[in-house]
Amino acid sequence: MTNRQIKSLTCIAVVMAAGLGVLAPTAAAAGRRVHPGDSIQDAVNSARPGDIITVMPGTYYENVLITKRLTLRGWGAGTVIKPPVTAGTPVSPGTPVSPGTPVSPVTPGTPEPGASGAPVAPGTPPAPGTPVATGAQAATGRALACSQADTGICVMGTAEHPVVDVDIRNLTVSGFKRNGIWASYTDRLSVQRVTSERNGTWGIAQERSTRGLFRDNLARDNAESGIFIANTVEREGGATDTLGAVVRRNTLTGNRIGVTVRRVRNLAVYGNTVTGNCGGVFVVGDEGEPGAGDMTIRGNRIHENNKFCKGNSRLPDIQGVGIVLTGAEETVVRSNSIRGNVGASPLSGGILLFKSFVGATNTDNVIQGNDVRDNKPADLANQGTGTGNRFVNNRCGSSVPAGMC
Repeated sequence: MTNRQIKSLTCIAVVMAAGLGVLAPTAAAAGRRVHPGDSIQDAVNSARPGDIITVMPGTYYENVLITKRLTLRGWGAGTVIKPPVTAGTPVSPGTPVSPGTPVSPVTPGTPEPGASGAPVAPGTPPAPGTPVATGAQAATGRALACSQADTGICVMGTAEHPVVDVDIRNLTVSGFKRNGIWASYTDRLSVQRVTSERNGTWGIAQERSTRGLFRDNLARDNAESGIFIANTVEREGGATDTLGAVVRRNTLTGNRIGVTVRRVRNLAVYGNTVTGNCGGVFVVGDEGEPGAGDMTIRGNRIHENNKFCKGNSRLPDIQGVGIVLTGAEETVVRSNSIRGNVGASPLSGGILLFKSFVGATNTDNVIQGNDVRDNKPADLANQGTGTGNRFVNNRCGSSVPAGMC
């Protein structure tokens, strides 16, 4: 064999080895393990960006705050995060919080208090001489507010510095007074194979964020939405671009609403199983610009969401709701199976284009190729004064107005 042949074979071997992953990879992320009795928050605090934290089987009674790029993964159903067991105590903004220490509940998005302790409405000018939190101080205040809200896992960035590439997977968050997982100012947040159950507001929620991935999760028995994606929760405003967020293959059951997307654009909700909630999927806009929409809802199984939920100041009673669009534009609803959603609410039925409470219209939406059966009072309904909405090739038995089946 010639030297040229030997060199050629050597090059081929190197290329094959690289393809098989034999060559040494670039530096791998550091791994940290948390065992029962340890603090998850301690591990997060000491982690470097990019680290992987593995939480071993056990029940952990604490809130977890993440403000850096990392992976937090459990050991499947055996890894459970629950609220701290002792009574909460007030903590002043900026005061260090010991890992696992419970603190007074504050709703995420609640305006920070002024000097008197009373909430200050967004946009209210500070009183003369009042110190104004900026930069790191403001970030600390927001992060503390989330941890004080009795939320299981908070992922908190800022407008100037979003938290990028946080990955949460294979664990359970259960029984928190507010939310299971709450995220604000994030990019490429990934939540996969998480169970979020019996929380007092949302199961998994995100605002002011882009490119989120929510896949293969179970959100059940939460007081509001199983999965909630919004522009912001603290004020009205035009829809923001999620840059392609994905809600995929989740199971959503026993919640007030399975999935709510509110005042956002450019995302996909597909392949989910939504059953046993008061309502299935809500797409909510308002009169702000740009309008909510430019999204795809496809391939979902939305059956028998017939739990009854009493109305509130924003919505009437909810029962028997499949998919509702209110104040939405340029949204495609296709190839969904929507069956047996029955109720007497103004929102009840299979697929409903609902008149907005604030005057926003549904425009240029396409409802196509859905299997919509046995929903009452109707399988398809088009209310309000919106224009350009099309109902095409749906398999259904009844519609309002008649003739859309």
